[in-house]
Amino acid sequence: MNRRKSKLRTINLISVVFFILASVFYLMHEKYPVLRTQASETYVTVAAVYDGDTISVITGGKREKVRLIGIDAPETGQKPWGHHARKHLEDLLQSSGWKVEMEFDLEKRDQYGRLLAYLRLTDGRLLNLLMVKDGYAVLYTIPPNVKYVNEMKDAQSEAREGKVGIWSAIGLKERPGDYRREHPGM
Repeated sequence: MNRRKSKLRTINLISVVFFILASVFYLMHEKYPVLRTQASETYVTVAAVYDGDTISVITGGKREKVRLIGIDAPETGQKPWGHHARKHLEDLLQSSGWKVEMEFDLEKRDQYGRLLAYLRLTDGRLLNLLMVKDGYAVLYTIPPNVKYVNEMKDAQSEAREGKVGIWSAIGLKERPGDYRREHPGM
């Protein structure tokens, strides 16, 4: 009889342990999908580069236009800097295998329906910040999306002081926002 009780206790204990493990597995894989996401699954594929601050990505099985938060790159009509900014963005994306991780701030979309995101390359560097630091974009913040504003300010100061890219002697003659006001509907 004692042997039978011992065997039942063992079976009950195994059942309880199995139930606990099954519950944890369920919570991790169904209830909290962020816990099951592997690094390779967090990256999205870049489908197109429109200019120095706008791309499109494939996410959730569909193509979405993405505006990089915190920066304003020269427009394509601002020759040669519009072309240079786009090319620099393409080069950075190519170095990352055309894969980026999107990070959102408080507002997820702009008035045109584009996703607003900070983009991280596969090596972890913040793409938005690199565009400013390398002298291919200016700081452009629209609250409440100001998560990296201090880092962006420092990057712009560094680029300006170093006379890099658009800050060089032959750099950009007018800011992208001023250019858009002078050339509406471009």
